[in-house]
Amino acid sequence: MIIFAIGQLGWSILSGIINAWLVTFYLPTTGDMESGAVQYIKPGLVVFGFLTILGLITAVSRIFDAVTDPWIANLSDRSTNKRGRRIPFMQYAAIPLSVVTVLLFCAPVEAISGINVAWISVFIVLFYLFMTMYCTPYNALISEFGKTQDDRMFISTAISLTFFAGTLIAYTPFVFSGMLRNAVGFGWSYRICFIALAVIACIAMLLPTFLLKEKEFVDTKPSNANMFKSLGATFKNRDFRVFVSSDIMYWIGLTLFQTGLPFFVKVSMKLDEGYTMIFMGGMTVLSAAFYPFVSGLVRKFGKKRLTIIGFLGLALAYVITALIGVLPLPGIVFGILICVIAAFPMALLGIIPQSIVADVAEADGIVTGENREGMFFAARTFAMKWGQSLAMLIFTSLAIIGAAKDASLNDITASAFGMTVVAIVAVAFCVLGACILALYNEKKVLGTIETKYDGVKNETAE
Repeated sequence: MIIFAIGQLGWSILSGIINAWLVTFYLPTTGDMESGAVQYIKPGLVVFGFLTILGLITAVSRIFDAVTDPWIANLSDRSTNKRGRRIPFMQYAAIPLSVVTVLLFCAPVEAISGINVAWISVFIVLFYLFMTMYCTPYNALISEFGKTQDDRMFISTAISLTFFAGTLIAYTPFVFSGMLRNAVGFGWSYRICFIALAVIACIAMLLPTFLLKEKEFVDTKPSNANMFKSLGATFKNRDFRVFVSSDIMYWIGLTLFQTGLPFFVKVSMKLDEGYTMIFMGGMTVLSAAFYPFVSGLVRKFGKKRLTIIGFLGLALAYVITALIGVLPLPGIVFGILICVIAAFPMALLGIIPQSIVADVAEADGIVTGENREGMFFAARTFAMKWGQSLAMLIFTSLAIIGAAKDASLNDITASAFGMTVVAIVAVAFCVLGACILALYNEKKVLGTIETKYDGVKNETAE
């Protein structure tokens, strides 16, 4: 299970690079441009008067994702590969995903150009394709490797740790790019960091595919359903629909914070961008300190209740973020408060949701007789990526609100008010996620799973 969790370290580094750097790299601030940053695409709200080009590119890539997520899931569920239904997909996707992540930041024209727009559009689509090829089969293994509730909580805890570790590692260019800038220039100071991180990520993603023998742990029959039938059957599950709806709210709120963190630090708190790494690292370490207690809390209070608490706790952290500049406190004090308040909710939301999906997938398999774990986790992966994409679209549109300059200019950090609006919107999404999840019938799902194991115990006793 520990070896399995290393795979998540890899893909979370690459995902973190996109979340933390795509906007920062392609929508440089005035300060960045004075340091040598290049404008590769036309900045500002130039699409229909309220969208950025980068926001539109990211949103459109989700149309492609809407097809690839269930498609890859169905191929994995139906696979008859002698090495297993999941591991081969992960192995084939790791290297292309790492390479594409780096190429996404290598726009060929050192000026504003339509060629750069086409370049970014192609490689963001390829990024999400290979991400799906790795993540969907990977996540399906959570319920297949986790035979008991304790195993699932262990796996969920382990991959949550590696997810936050990977996300933290993705922020390291804030520290190392400055050391390289005088020697290689602004753009390559980041690209070199991305290349190094991509190599680390690729190794981490490949390790489980070579060290784990899927067939030794999993003995399930491939699904016979085609993509549309399998997808339709998956979304017939009412509790899964509730969960996915709330999960989208979570990813929007979380990504708004992750994407906005450098801007909250530089613009709202008026601190050096190096504090981004400090705050992210502090929050990650503190959150990890709560991990050993989550399993015990789940046994006592249940997954649903704790996830709702996580939503509301994260909302409180965003409320504090929205109060930057309103309360007469130094920026560093706000940073510490946000880290402390967000740490426990992020521990809950980092561990429990994956386990909930595994529960729903197993309960559905018991009721229907179909092993469609891949499709369930494909929908969860899609919720994650859809939420991230929508958050980036929202962020690039809202952060510029109140800017004193022409919206066609490229200083989205000009407005501290815009960042306050981003924080308030993140609060709204977290609260909405909690309200939706309240409709999830945890008792029914766990009761269905219990009937299966009660039957196994009875057969064993006989």
